[in-house]
Amino acid sequence: MSKNISFDYLRKYGYEKYTCKRCEEGVLWSRIPRDTCPDRPCSKYEFLYKDYKRVRPLSLQEVREKFIGFLKSKGHGVVDPYPVLARWRNDLYLTIASIVVFQPAVTDGIVDPPYNPLVIIQPSIRLSDIDNVGLTFGRHLTSFEMGGMHAFNKPGKFVYWVEGILDNTIEFFNKEIGIDLDDLVFKEGWWEGGGNAGPAPEVLVDGMELATLVHMMYKVVDGKYVENPVLVVDCGYGIERIAWFTQKTPTGFHAIYGRLVNEYKDVLGVEEPSYDVLKKAVYLLSDKEIGSIHEYERLLRELGFGDYVDEFVKTIYLYSALDHARTISLMLSDGVVPSNTGEGYLARLVIRRLLRNLARLGVEPGRLTDVVQELLDRQVKYWKNDYIYGKFEKHRDYILDVVTMETSKFIDAVSRGIDIVDKLLKKKRELLLEDLVTIYDSHGIPPEFVAERAREHGVKVEIPGDFYSRIAQRHSSPGVLVKEKEHEFPEDVVKWASGFPATYRVFHENPYLTSVNAKVLGVRGKYFILDRTVMYPWAGGQDHDTGFIEVNGRGYEVEYVGKVGDVIIHVLKEPVEINENTMIRVVIDWYRRYRLMKHHTATHIILAAARYILGDHVWQAGAEKTIEKARLDITHHKSLTSEDVRKIEELANRIIEDRVDLRFHYTGKFEAENKYGLKIYQGGAIYSPILRIVEIPGWDAQACFGTHVFNTSEVGGVKIINAERIQDGVIRLEFIASTRLVDKIRLLESEIGEALSILGSKQGDLASAVKKIKREYDKTLEVLEKYRDLMGKTIISKALTEEISICGIDTVYVELPISDEKLVKQVLEELSLKHGVLTTIDTGELIEIAVKPEKAVEKNIDLRRITEELTGKGIKGGGKPDHVTLRKTRDIKKEEVMNALKNILCRQ
Repeated sequence: MSKNISFDYLRKYGYEKYTCKRCEEGVLWSRIPRDTCPDRPCSKYEFLYKDYKRVRPLSLQEVREKFIGFLKSKGHGVVDPYPVLARWRNDLYLTIASIVVFQPAVTDGIVDPPYNPLVIIQPSIRLSDIDNVGLTFGRHLTSFEMGGMHAFNKPGKFVYWVEGILDNTIEFFNKEIGIDLDDLVFKEGWWEGGGNAGPAPEVLVDGMELATLVHMMYKVVDGKYVENPVLVVDCGYGIERIAWFTQKTPTGFHAIYGRLVNEYKDVLGVEEPSYDVLKKAVYLLSDKEIGSIHEYERLLRELGFGDYVDEFVKTIYLYSALDHARTISLMLSDGVVPSNTGEGYLARLVIRRLLRNLARLGVEPGRLTDVVQELLDRQVKYWKNDYIYGKFEKHRDYILDVVTMETSKFIDAVSRGIDIVDKLLKKKRELLLEDLVTIYDSHGIPPEFVAERAREHGVKVEIPGDFYSRIAQRHSSPGVLVKEKEHEFPEDVVKWASGFPATYRVFHENPYLTSVNAKVLGVRGKYFILDRTVMYPWAGGQDHDTGFIEVNGRGYEVEYVGKVGDVIIHVLKEPVEINENTMIRVVIDWYRRYRLMKHHTATHIILAAARYILGDHVWQAGAEKTIEKARLDITHHKSLTSEDVRKIEELANRIIEDRVDLRFHYTGKFEAENKYGLKIYQGGAIYSPILRIVEIPGWDAQACFGTHVFNTSEVGGVKIINAERIQDGVIRLEFIASTRLVDKIRLLESEIGEALSILGSKQGDLASAVKKIKREYDKTLEVLEKYRDLMGKTIISKALTEEISICGIDTVYVELPISDEKLVKQVLEELSLKHGVLTTIDTGELIEIAVKPEKAVEKNIDLRRITEELTGKGIKGGGKPDHVTLRKTRDIKKEEVMNALKNILCRQ
């Protein structure tokens, strides 16, 4: 397999090399002489007006069928689309191309592909060009379909390379689509992504790029190109672009969405320019670089479309609404839960950009929820029964529920944004890009709203045309990943352990085995490596085993077990001198192990129950299994109700009572994914050709390293002891199983007994005792309210008799011997609002000062200045111009406060 790339093979079809004189870097292969690239910006969308005798209009579905059918006839196996949420990758949130499905496991030669060669229509999401959606009339989309033609050439297994790629491409476009070879041009290029790179000719036809033929030869390691162990055929065909090309509609959106364009126009009250005007404008603008709406408007006027500018601008937001609504539906259908981190952040980014664009179209906040629900619902109906997007219907309720919540959060964010921006502008007179990013990241406020508020303060804000693209790029991947626990060992121990063969895992063969004879392979102080072990290392959130090793009848305590790769390290409490090759006995603490097994199986059961009750968007976001309890963090868009928790708990216990036998399989990666789906990666991606699948038939299947019981009944029962929202989009469930339930009941009994003792009840039930106390408490509150009312009236009456005037402002000072919030509020409101008196109430610890808001405006009073007057004198606090709350840090006298008030009132 030669790794030297040459495209001279094209001469077989009559192609010759040419250079684009306009861009001076485009190496073209064409059957007819050319001095410019048939691709923007070197040429316009000539295909819009050109007559192709053999090309007939094709729908999206027809393009898919032709593409799959053609490659099936060429011996390619068909792989069904994968989700847009890349659960099989730890380094990427979203599926950005069809090859992502096979990186890095297949492309690195670790795993064989399901077929070789293969074809896949893969929905993909790229948010790096989100700001261009609509501006380029369909060339840029946040979600698109990539027709993937793939082959994987390994040593001893050559499938096809340059010649096969070009043969297939030419035959497909010429015979299946009907494009004459004179119109089909290849432009040499380069591509890299996902850690791979290689030469990538583009397939061009009269202004439109229809495919990219990546010859993936390299891995990118530390910025350098290293030869890849597999020569990967990574050819991506633009399914939507081919449909647009054949239909020759004014924009790609008309080719993709058909009647849905008119439906969105009706919902949003948008009118497009006439068909001819729209098509002509798209043609004339097709070779322009348009970076913003303002640039778009300028170009329209320059090209003679000044009378249509408003209509054209609205269509940009219309087209982006079509695109964003489908992308949102796709992300949510595949289980994304909007949040402030990870893929959830990216989903929220798209939702908020859609909402921002709807606001630009004049949709009022009061209508925003109804409108966005209508747009999403129409997507669901439009794509019903579709090969890729038919799943929208199954997840309709979740989609609409999420966008409703996100719309409410967006409106709240924008409302709060006024105060946030105002405070920021008091500190600085210029807002830079980083300020806009911080405001968006921290508060979710779109930069356009920030700019509008800033202009009211006389501050000009420049918003880059690619703002949202930059934000998306910052959050596109998890960054550098570090494996848990493995690095808890000292570096020298990690390096030492890496040289040993994999430890045989007896605990997988039989988790009920409590001891085993093993050979010592290596000793380094208190660190031991054996050829086999029954001891489970810390992994996958499950706590490690403990126990002892027995040498010549003497036992040595093992306090920790961890692993480096596939090598398990036993850590003794104290260093022991034992020779290598010595046979020893390894014994575990069975009671600890059995509790861990039950809690781990209970975790799988709880997750299965949560997914069944809440929906399959629920995903494991973290887990921990100890002997005391288990913890499962799940993705979910709202807090759980007590009814939700009850249903999850009841279903989990039903699964336990059904006495389901667990099954344990070792199976290939793609076989497992095909049989069980990507839900197997609850604990994260696993880069291995063989996966260990732990299955609870009918309920759950996961790739899992942990130890489990053999039957669900052994779990005994589960009780959720805590359910709380720990961060945006993540719920934490804590629960106990088996004999830990007895411990919990015993603790509750003890607490109930103590509570009864405190309540003075020697026997009886707690509820009765509490009801009695509650009745007495309510009576006390009733009496207290009467006393408070009487005392308040007395204080107010006395205060009004002691009223004084400070610079023409009626003022009273009230000293209360007790700190009663309700009494303070009653007196403060009565005196300041009803009687119009500037009122100070001193409770000993706090001082509250208030004046009627109208009087504060009329007399130019700003009570916040009193903190300035008393700074350094034992006062901290603040508030609004008409109401401040101050906390004493020393015993400050009434005279000091009154003098400070006099200073600010007379000065103002």
